[in-house]
Amino acid sequence: MDQSKIKRHLDALAKIDADVRRGLRQVAYPPPRIRAQGFETFLSTIVSQQISTEAAAAIMQRVRELLPKMDAAEVLQLPAGALRAAGLSERKVEYVEGLAHAMTSGRFDPLSLSEMDDRAVIEAITSLRGFGAWSAEIYLMFSLQRSDVFPAGDLALRIALQRLKGFEQALDEKQARAAVASWAPYRSAGSLFLWHYYRGAPT
Repeated sequence: MDQSKIKRHLDALAKIDADVRRGLRQVAYPPPRIRAQGFETFLSTIVSQQISTEAAAAIMQRVRELLPKMDAAEVLQLPAGALRAAGLSERKVEYVEGLAHAMTSGRFDPLSLSEMDDRAVIEAITSLRGFGAWSAEIYLMFSLQRSDVFPAGDLALRIALQRLKGFEQALDEKQARAAVASWAPYRSAGSLFLWHYYRGAPT
C-alpha cells in the first residue's frame, strides 16, 4: 500500500474506532512497507529468523556475494558448506535448500501467489519448511500488498494493541484477532499503524 492508501484506510478506521482516532493524533500515519516478490524475499525471511536486523543484513550481504543472480537454481550449485560459512545455521541452510528445491521443481512458484486468495497464499507458503503463518502473512502484506491482513503472531503488534485499547492483560493471538475484527477490510493498515504506535506512543 502506498502512503495515500494507508491514510485512506486509517481514516476509515478512525471513524469507527475512537482508540485508532486517538492513536493517530499521538503518532500520525505509518510509512509504507514494500518488499519485492520472489525468491530473494523468501531467502531473506529465512536469514532474518531469530537474529537481529544488523546480523541479518550482514549475512544477506555475504549471501548476495555467493548468489549474484539471486535465484533458486544458484543455491543448488553452491559448494557444500558455502551457506554455512556465510553465517546461516544448519537449520536455515536446510530451509534455503528446501526452498530452492521447491522452486526449481515447480512445486512452489512465487509468481503464482498473486493470483491466489489470502488463504491459499498462506497454505502455499506454510507448506515450505521454515515458514509459519507469520511469515506468510508478512509476505501477503509487504510483497503482495493485500489490504486485510493481521499477523496476530507478532508480539509487538499484540503489545501495541493492548496499549492502544487499554487492556489490562496481555493478549493471545485469538484475543487479538477478535479485538480487531471490526477493522476489516482494513486490517493491514491497522497492523502498520500498530507497529508505528508500538515504537512511538507514550507508555
